[in-house]
This record gives sequence, C-alpha cells and structure tokens, in this order.
Amino acid sequence: MVDSATDANPLPRHVAVIMDGNGRWARERGEDRVFGHAHGVESVRAMVRAAGELGVEFLTLYAFSTENWSRPQEEVNALMELLVRSLAGEVEELVSQGVRLRSIGALDSLPESCRRALHDVEERTADCTGLNLILALSYSGRWEITEAIKGIVQSGIKAEAIDEKGLRQFMCMPDVPDPELLIRTSGEQRLSNFLLWQLAYSELHFTPVMWPDFREDHFRAAIHEFRGRERRFGRTGEQMHHATNAGDS
Repeated sequence: MVDSATDANPLPRHVAVIMDGNGRWARERGEDRVFGHAHGVESVRAMVRAAGELGVEFLTLYAFSTENWSRPQEEVNALMELLVRSLAGEVEELVSQGVRLRSIGALDSLPESCRRALHDVEERTADCTGLNLILALSYSGRWEITEAIKGIVQSGIKAEAIDEKGLRQFMCMPDVPDPELLIRTSGEQRLSNFLLWQLAYSELHFTPVMWPDFREDHFRAAIHEFRGRERRFGRTGEQMHHATNAGDS
C-alpha cells in the first residue's frame, strides 16, 4: 500500500467506469440478467457516495452501449424501465448530495419516457456544484468520433485548420477533462468501445469483482492504486526523473 504522503499522483479529477458482470452475477444465483441489473443500482449509489466524499469531480458510467441494442428485446425494455425508475427515485438524493447529472450518447434513440426522465433530473440538478455524474447511454466511442467528424465537415473548417484542440470542441462534452482512471469490473480487460478518444492516456484498473458486488472499498482501493502509479505519458523513466528534478539545481 502506498502511503498517502508519498502518493505519486493527486486524486483523479475524472474517473470512468465500465460496469460489467451483472448478467453473470445473476446467473450464478439462478436469476435472469435483469435481476443483476437491478442489483447493480446499489453499486451506482455506492460509487456516487464514494466519489463525492473523496472529492472526485467527474464520474462517467457506461450504462448502455450502442451494441446493447442487439440484446433480447425483453432485456432492453426492462433496462429502459429500470433507468426511468432509478432516475425518478434518485433525484432527491442527488440534489441533497449536490450531484449534477449529465448524459452523453445517441439519446434520440432512447424511448421517450427515458428522455423525459433524463431531462427532468438534469434540469433539477443543473445548479448542483458537487460531483458531475455522467451517464453514457446508447453510446460508443466510434459513434462519438464519427459524430465529431460530421460536425467538423458541416462547419466548413478546412483540413489544415483541424487540430486536437479543435476536434475536442465537437466531442460530447468538451468542457470535461479526460479520465485519469478507468475502472472495469468482472475481470474483463478491454475498452468495449468506451471513450476511445478520451482514454488515450488513462490508467486502467481491472478487477474480478462483478458490478453488483462493487462497493466503496473497491472504489477507494482503485483510487489508492492509481495514486501509487508512475504516469509517463509516453516519456521514459529517465525523462520523468529529469522533469521532476528540473527545479532542484
């Protein structure tokens, strides 16, 4: 364990989470996948509490990918209903904790009831100044990049004027910093088309814990591990050493 006084990194401003393992967790208990999704809601509550207590500014949860639309219709319908119920049931708690809800993705593809529920909670939490909770719904990284390119083309910007900073302005939330840390549960070790542009230099934390069992202590352990890592951003260890000690002479 790294002592907090000697942590290599500050607290991450932005943590992204791929919430995986709901289906397997449910099957192990002889239940259907929706049972696992329903129990995963408590894990979301736990992450919001922990992130707020620690002082994390942004928490992005991969709630529903564009690929998830190919799941059985019964499961998709149940997920959409769960989303609506959860949003309606959590809004007062979010406000009391100072949590602002935001969302990214192809939101027009969501059922109208989901869009209304999202809009209502976003409106009611718009003035909250604590944690920014971002739900990625009907989202994929390739979709976001494709939409950004479309926006650039439609704006008439010439090719030679395009740079990374300019491209970012056409992404979903250009005001949000890239995640310093990505957490993925249930033992899988892939990005699954999530925040492909933003995760370029993020630290990755994979845990075998399935999402419905993921709680505050797991989240805090991931943060603790992150703070003990050396982040090089493409530089060598020698370059990092020189940069760190440049002001010592």
